[in-house]
Order: sequence, then C-alpha cells, then structure tokens
Amino acid sequence: MIEELSSVALTRGIPEHGLAAGDIGTVVLRYPSGEGFEVEFVTGEGRTLAVLTLGVSDVRELGEGEILHARAINNR
Repeated sequence: MIEELSSVALTRGIPEHGLAAGDIGTVVLRYPSGEGFEVEFVTGEGRTLAVLTLGVSDVRELGEGEILHARAINNR
C-alpha cells in the first residue's frame, strides 16, 4: 500500500510538467479514500518541479531490484 512519504514512479508521462513515465516522486499526501495522492517531483538539486494530484493508476510503488536513473529536463 502506498503511504505518505513513499517514493513512487509515474506510470505515464505528464509532458506539460516535463515528467516522463518512470520519474520518481514522493507522496506528500494520501487522500483518506486511498484513491489519490499529492506527489512532489524534485530536481537533483532539490528544486520542486511539480506537485500534482494523481490517481492510483498514475503511480506505482518502487519494487525490489529497481535502480534510479537521472535525466536532464528542460529548464523553464
């Protein structure tokens, strides 16, 4: 179960925010219904890129044996 402060991966890209499927974010709020989350995405230097309201199908828990990957984003 995804809880607050869990790291999650996007299951789809959100190009209007410069996010791609697989990008990692942190759940900053889990709605009591369990059907949605507020997820923060930050750059490598800690700048918030986006805080988005996402549904359970938009994110997934990170699994064992996964490795994080860095990629450049367009500076806005």
